[in-house]
Amino acid sequence: MALQHAKQGPVVVLKDDQPDALLVNFEALESLAADAREAFAADLYRARCVSLGKAVEVSSMSTSAFLEHIGSLGVEVAQLDETTAGETQDASRWLSS
Repeated sequence: MALQHAKQGPVVVLKDDQPDALLVNFEALESLAADAREAFAADLYRARCVSLGKAVEVSSMSTSAFLEHIGSLGVEVAQLDETTAGETQDASRWLSS
């Protein structure tokens, strides 16, 4: 039901009678200014709500431009975990040899 309403305009989701989230239809984003789209896409990606590809699509930027944009905002492209931390060390050793 909320998705249907979001096609008409933004939907505010309440938690304990307080605004908690905003539901926006991606097609409706096309009417937003480019700066707002870029900021919205960066924030969605920062919160890991969308993939990098979807964030690039929302931003209407090229992938390289979006990567530069989020880099300038201090948003990490990859999050390290136990697996990727080990892979990074392995790659560093391989590159230094």
